[in-house]
Amino acid sequence: MDISEVVKRSGVPASTLRFYEEKGLIASIGRQGLKRRFAPYVLDQLALIALGRLAGFSLNEIAAMFTSDGQLNISRQTLIDKANEIDQMVKRLQAMSEGLKHAAVCPATTHMECLTFQGLLKDASSGLLSKRGKTIGLVKQGK
Repeated sequence: MDISEVVKRSGVPASTLRFYEEKGLIASIGRQGLKRRFAPYVLDQLALIALGRLAGFSLNEIAAMFTSDGQLNISRQTLIDKANEIDQMVKRLQAMSEGLKHAAVCPATTHMECLTFQGLLKDASSGLLSKRGKTIGLVKQGK
């Protein structure tokens, strides 16, 4: 397939295909005139790249999942580690959601008087909300 066919079938822009090729994520099999040509399995590779990006893998991590001949070789431990990371992210987001919902209906006169909101601010300023594997302090404690 030429690059325009890959764009049409995958929905991935040509500029992204060229970038992925530069990064070693995919490889063209030659040229027909000025257009790059790709083997049909590039569509599977692009689907795997999209899935990896959705799961939060970096392009470098995804590149490491392919062998030099473009075959998939993913460590099962890598998948488990990413799933655990996603689980922790879900917990952080759930705690954030609960804290924001509480702050929206809190009977305190102002948000700054709400202990839960104060906890969210403290966690945000200390970087706790962005650290992997952590949950939000006061929200988790139910205060």
